[in-house]
Amino acid sequence: MAGYKNKYGYGDIETGLGQPPALYPGIPAEENVLRWGFIRKVYGILSVQLVLTTLVSAIVVFTPAVTGFLQSNPWSLIFISILPLILMCPLYYYHQSHPINLVLLGLFTVAISLTVGIVCALTEGIIVLEALILTAAVVVSLTAYTYWAASKGYDFSYLGPILFVGVIILILFGIIQTFFPLGPISMTIYGVLSSLIFSAYIIYDTDNLIKRYTYDEFIWASVALYLDVINLFLSLLEILRSIQSDN
Repeated sequence: MAGYKNKYGYGDIETGLGQPPALYPGIPAEENVLRWGFIRKVYGILSVQLVLTTLVSAIVVFTPAVTGFLQSNPWSLIFISILPLILMCPLYYYHQSHPINLVLLGLFTVAISLTVGIVCALTEGIIVLEALILTAAVVVSLTAYTYWAASKGYDFSYLGPILFVGVIILILFGIIQTFFPLGPISMTIYGVLSSLIFSAYIIYDTDNLIKRYTYDEFIWASVALYLDVINLFLSLLEILRSIQSDN
């Protein structure tokens, strides 16, 4: 009799005894067990990334010397802004090579965290807290919805091309805003569009996590979800800052 061992104890694949719930209709029992293990691994890595981001951001916010240095050295801000993009290239190339993938993932997370910390340091604490609460609520809600939808047979792979075009529009919008500032209203619109796009990305990447990522792509899966969460937080922060400035 075929069996397996997981957090539920020993279960029987043939009878279904002790198996976790099916992720989507038609998934084989063994695949379902392995996929749940893969998902737990990805969320474990993502949790470490978010904790690290919180710690690094807190250091930046509560250390005036760090904030002062970054503000007085514009080139350092530019370097910190482009550093994650630089690190993504080797991270993608080595994301299946242990342990260099973990080292690059740590550097990438710290680089993103520095940017988040700078933005938070330049924002009122109450606005940061509001954005954090909203982000947590949206992420949990959309994640729960995606797992429910997947279990009912819904598929969100069609969102890929649409979201890619959306990101290109955001990049162009940001470049225009940099050289030709359009005012707080345009920033509010930019924040709303960004929050909608990255909310949809949470659904898309969670659906990929459930169905499409291979078991050795756990690093890249965590990177995708991490970027979705961080970009959603920054988008909501931009909306709240724009509303505050208007008031």
